[in-house]
Amino acid sequence: MTARDTMLKPRWYSPAEVAILLGYGLSKVKMKIATGELRSIKDGKYRRILPEWVDEYIRDQVTRSEEAA
Repeated sequence: MTARDTMLKPRWYSPAEVAILLGYGLSKVKMKIATGELRSIKDGKYRRILPEWVDEYIRDQVTRSEEAA
């Protein structure tokens, strides 16, 4: 197996990438970050979101939906 065959898994996402993953608009992702619903860190002038935090956000949304039903 060569390095070319190995697919790199992203260590973190930009808000734009998270918007694509979740099917949201960029402004909605930014609002979720601003309200604390979606965790992020500041890396220089950029915001970054760990894949685990995206999974955590999705789990929270599912839990809220199930509790409301």
